[in-house]
Amino acid sequence: MVGVDEVGRGCLAGPLLIVAARQSVSLPGGITDSKVLTREQREALFEPLVNSCVFGEGWVKSIEIDQRGLSSAMKLGVARALKQLGVDYGDEIIMDGPINYLSSSYKRVRCIIDADADFPIVSAASIYAKVRRDRYMIELARRHPRYGFDSHVGYATPEHLAALDKFGALKRIHRQFFEPIYRLNQEELWLQLL
Repeated sequence: MVGVDEVGRGCLAGPLLIVAARQSVSLPGGITDSKVLTREQREALFEPLVNSCVFGEGWVKSIEIDQRGLSSAMKLGVARALKQLGVDYGDEIIMDGPINYLSSSYKRVRCIIDADADFPIVSAASIYAKVRRDRYMIELARRHPRYGFDSHVGYATPEHLAALDKFGALKRIHRQFFEPIYRLNQEELWLQLL
């Protein structure tokens, strides 16, 4: 059985990450949906998960999301994660959420809302994805400290929105067609034309 989950779909900045997980030995206790765990709890579970599962990562850059749109970016990320993991068309796959982003070649796919809370292998994918993406965003914060990526990891928090208003959007990091970035870019264009 392969569990699939994503992190970063609703972010204004940073990549989307889809993770596919396959259990190799017994999973550690305490795993559940990554959203109900603290950052410290997720970090504490990360190494035990790495020792009990094999993971495939499907990173999709902001620029790819802008070029393709979110649904196509999700399909791309899932395809990359499954390919890296070496998933066969006959493997059973459980995806978190109601939408199947896989090609019709995969015959044994179940898309289940809250699978990240109800299926331990999807929980493992959820935690692994959140830790990997958060670490990426913390590193991004070191290069762009004015945006606070280490605290909001790209989501539309008041802190992030204030930084966008003050400093503008980063071209290859922020998703240019997501609101409010698109609107800010349009306002900037109008000001340049005046």
